[in-house]
Amino acid sequence: MKLIIQLHNVTLTQAIENYILKRLDKLEHLDRWTIDARVALEHDNTRAPEKQFACSMRLGVRGPDLFAKDVESDLYAAIDAAAKKIEQQIRKRHGKFKVIKHQDAAKLKAVRRASDEVE
Repeated sequence: MKLIIQLHNVTLTQAIENYILKRLDKLEHLDRWTIDARVALEHDNTRAPEKQFACSMRLGVRGPDLFAKDVESDLYAAIDAAAKKIEQQIRKRHGKFKVIKHQDAAKLKAVRRASDEVE
């Protein structure tokens, strides 16, 4: 997976980078077809103290990309919240694919039963 980290008024430390990688590894485990990830970290001094740090994530996957943004007082909390939103989107997407697959199988099963009853 290709990773791009954009920074605005934030210094990238090894701890922050490792934390982002750890969160993205969990997301990649949920959806192994992830192509790339773009993480933008922003610190805005003009905002209220409880909303100074912003984190936005975009995961490139097959189909529409997944995007989440969160604003918190702590940078790590913002990263966690954005990753959790992406995780929920992945789970919802996976559930939709499962439902479609099961509906198709149920239709085929009904057709086979109908053809067996006719014969």
